[in-house]
Amino acid sequence: MTVTATHPYIEALARCSQDLPESPAGWLNARRAQALERANALTVPSTRDEEWRFTDITPLTKIHFQPACADMALTPQDIARFVVPEAQCRLVFVDGIYAAGLSAVGGLPAGVRVSTLAAAAREQDALLEQHLARQVTNEHNVFAALNTAYLRDGVLVSIAKNQTYAAPVHVLHVATQKEVAAYPRCLVVAESGSECTVIEDYVSLTDAAYLTNAVTEIVVADAARVRHVRLQRESLGAFHIATCTVNLEKDASYIANAVTLGARISRYGLDVLQNGEGAEMKIDGLALISGRQLADTHTLMAHHRPNGRSAQVHKTIVGGAAHAVFNGKVYVAKGAQLTDSAQQSRNLLLSSRAHVDTKPQLEIFADDVKCAHGATVGQLDAEQLFYLKSRGLPEQTAHNLLTYAFGAELIDRIPVPSLVAQLEKTVLEQTQALEPARGAA
Repeated sequence: MTVTATHPYIEALARCSQDLPESPAGWLNARRAQALERANALTVPSTRDEEWRFTDITPLTKIHFQPACADMALTPQDIARFVVPEAQCRLVFVDGIYAAGLSAVGGLPAGVRVSTLAAAAREQDALLEQHLARQVTNEHNVFAALNTAYLRDGVLVSIAKNQTYAAPVHVLHVATQKEVAAYPRCLVVAESGSECTVIEDYVSLTDAAYLTNAVTEIVVADAARVRHVRLQRESLGAFHIATCTVNLEKDASYIANAVTLGARISRYGLDVLQNGEGAEMKIDGLALISGRQLADTHTLMAHHRPNGRSAQVHKTIVGGAAHAVFNGKVYVAKGAQLTDSAQQSRNLLLSSRAHVDTKPQLEIFADDVKCAHGATVGQLDAEQLFYLKSRGLPEQTAHNLLTYAFGAELIDRIPVPSLVAQLEKTVLEQTQALEPARGAA
């Protein structure tokens, strides 16, 4: 297929996708081709688009990114500080390329499959055809379309009916090269009555500019339970664009913990769709940014069936001249009676130059529901600061302690102790470096 994109930058990003070898699976080749065609028809989002009006990605379009040709042959010592001891199963990708020597995928119980998509295609092709590139839509999302056009490999986590895999699965993406574009893909399929925890982790060994364009698809069948921990701690020169779609069937449960610390510009779009009665979703989000970082989070909690429950708490800590964006929508369809949903957006500004745009939304078409939302934007509580200072703490120490506590509340909910300790240390270090707001005391 000849690339004839609407936008020259999309053409530049898409061109290399045509050089990928064809898959033995004809259906996958067709989905790649359809995604490439759709990407070519779309353009780069701008602040003139309602969904992007607070997020200017012009700096992204000024860099010519190319996919990595080969990985950087890292050693286990290079990634040792990112290893999660509780995770017996770990898949590592370096600049978007699977690194078998850094991964550990053996010893899984019957009914639990964790592998690359390429390996899964040889044994679970029917499962992939049913779900892969079926959950996330490319219709208006040029970055998701590009990811699918580049779909060559990625991760499959498959849990069979009534199986519980207690240990977390760690999917680690490591960036090492300048001006490289990586297109991570993850598919999680939890069959009825099953349970698992997946850690999706983005880290960097370089301070250079690069692009991560990630797509995650999660299918949670009847009475299944998925815990999704997502960490974005890219370099401060990076660009991170990610999309995740979750489909919930009857009595299913999805619990998410997302932490954003890195990237020059990041955008995370999470859509959770309740397609079965009695399904539940809980979403925690924390963004801690400073300098000139921009972190944008867009979420949709969509209730399409009765008796659904959803709860969301999204917090931002913004220092320097950083800019945080939160747009969270709760949608309740006409037939989704007895929905119970709550959404909170809480934002802490630590500098007179820090900026946040928050927009929680309710869109309700059913008349027997319990839905609430709210947003707060402010500085540290002067009375709390005074109390700590009156107990002998220096002003800066009191400031750091309160800032740390604001974020640690959500981190403590992550069900992986070593990860909690690691993140709390990072958050404490970063809060100590943040500039306090004038007059906060």
